[in-house]
Amino acid sequence: MIKVKEGIVNYLTLFGSLSTLICCALPSLLVSLGLGAVMAGLASNVPGLIWVSEHKTGVFVFAGVMLFLNGLLLWRNRNAPCPIDPALRDTCIRGRKTSKYLYFVSLIVYFAGFFFAYVAPNL
Repeated sequence: MIKVKEGIVNYLTLFGSLSTLICCALPSLLVSLGLGAVMAGLASNVPGLIWVSEHKTGVFVFAGVMLFLNGLLLWRNRNAPCPIDPALRDTCIRGRKTSKYLYFVSLIVYFAGFFFAYVAPNL
């Protein structure tokens, strides 16, 4: 079995879900607010934005897989023991809370991006 550091998966999950927000929710928001010129300027100054938008299915699949792996790791480690030393125990508990927080923020961002990419255009 491959050992995966939970912190790395947390950050990959967060950045993967943020990329879904950037590719889909940001352009929809700017255009719906009448800021199409801002979006055009942003697209011309940040060429990676166009690439992410063109490959949104791959971005969503990557982010979904990372969210699944992160959720699996959080579930598997939910009852893992923390060290007895008070300072290390507090750090362990704080790390678990931070991991859960990052996971739920990533889920919210992912589903917001999913809504703007696949649901909102059909409304």
